Amino acid sequence: MPVIHSPESAGPAAGQVDAAAELIAELTARRLTIAVAESLTGGLLVAELVRIPGASAVLRGGVVAYDTSLKRSLLHVDSSVLNVHGPVHSDVAKQMAVGVRALLAVNEVRADIGVSTTGVAGPGSADGHPAGTVFIGLSKGTASWAVSLHLGGNRAEIRAETVRQAIDAVRALIGHGDAE
Repeated sequence: MPVIHSPESAGPAAGQVDAAAELIAELTARRLTIAVAESLTGGLLVAELVRIPGASAVLRGGVVAYDTSLKRSLLHVDSSVLNVHGPVHSDVAKQMAVGVRALLAVNEVRADIGVSTTGVAGPGSADGHPAGTVFIGLSKGTASWAVSLHLGGNRAEIRAETVRQAIDAVRALIGHGDAE
């Protein structure tokens, strides 16, 4: 069977920092676990983390909740938030990040960190939002945050940049914990 190499999964170019590898190393050093909930990235974020040897020590897993109903039923995103704002909203991203930590609990212990992606990859607009409108949700401890992005590019570029930004956001969250 031939081996197929995809540019999206090949990792960074020579001389570039491998942010995913650094994130896995940081999580491992701090003994933190992470759970991922994805919508517009459709599994790309988990794939990028799994690409790193040793990821199994910290990565609980991921859920692709592309359908809005799954955001509600699996990740416990509040129906009223979805009804009022739709799936592309900062509160949805935050609730997805909180929900995936509980959903992927092991022996009733939630993941330490939750990260989520929701938005519009394009090519056109959706739910009144232009392509490139993205929210990354983060959850750690009892708090949650959302990062709002307005990205340019085609569908593949928006999805790839969302993955990069999500990894950077988790790294920043972990680094912020050291400053407290």
